[in-house]
Formats: sequence, C-alpha cells, structure tokens
Amino acid sequence: MSITQVRQYLQHFNADSRIREFEVSSATVTLAAAALSCEPCRIAKTLAFDVKGETILIVAAGDCKIDNGKYKNFFQTKAKMLSAEETLVRTGHAVGGVCPFAVPENVRIYLDISLKRFSTVFPACGSSNSAIEVTPEELEHLVNNPEWIDVCKISAS
Repeated sequence: MSITQVRQYLQHFNADSRIREFEVSSATVTLAAAALSCEPCRIAKTLAFDVKGETILIVAAGDCKIDNGKYKNFFQTKAKMLSAEETLVRTGHAVGGVCPFAVPENVRIYLDISLKRFSTVFPACGSSNSAIEVTPEELEHLVNNPEWIDVCKISAS
C-alpha cells in the first residue's frame, strides 16, 4: 500500500505522525479541500509527466494548471501527462494519491512557485484519502532533491 511507504518515508523526518487520513475521498483538489476544510488553492496537487522518456512530478497549487508555453520553454518539449496506469507503474502511487514522497530515485521532482503564496499547503500522502500539512519550505526539505520552477498559471475557475 502506497500510504504505508509514505508513512515509512516521512518517519525519517519525524513527520509521519502528521499524516491525516479521512473517512471520505481526497482524490481530487475539490474533495481534498472539502475533507480538510480549506481553500482548494492550498491543495498541493502532484502531476506526473513524461519528459523525453524520464518521469517527472510537478507539485503545484490546487488553483493552477500547467502553462503550456512555460512548460515547453523550461523542458524543451510539450507537456505529456502520464496515464493512470503509467503513473502507478512509474511513481508507485495511484492517481488520487500521487505525491512527491516515497517515489523511485529516478523520478525528478519539481515544486512550482505557485505553492509559495501560502504559509502551508496540503500534498497527498500516497492514498486517495490522506494529506499532510506542510510549509513550502518543509515540502522542499521532505522531497528528494527538488527544484523550484515556474510552469503554471492560476486557472480561471
């Protein structure tokens, strides 16, 4: 189970006890915001992409979407999201619980600057009914060798 791996991973940072599990689904930004009683923009959604055969994760604020121009400028290729099946195989997490924790070492993790607008954000923890509250700085510390980038734009709901 993916949440078990995330719990073990976060234990190394003494953060595992902060994982919150819900009786309801938190598999989407809207559902996670409802489960957490917070604004959807504070959900740190993790998106999985293929970049020239490599797997990358981009963690962004819940009110953002990928800006195709910024993405192509940064990665020198068009955005190609992974399918649900590819996401599970390549990250170890199923869609709805994808997070930047406990992923294979070859998965590159990027944190979008959209997260820096908030004092705390809520990424998932490997299941469709979990999250952890962290500051953007803590998230950077908890993630394996992340890079801050600017490839998103706030979506007009």
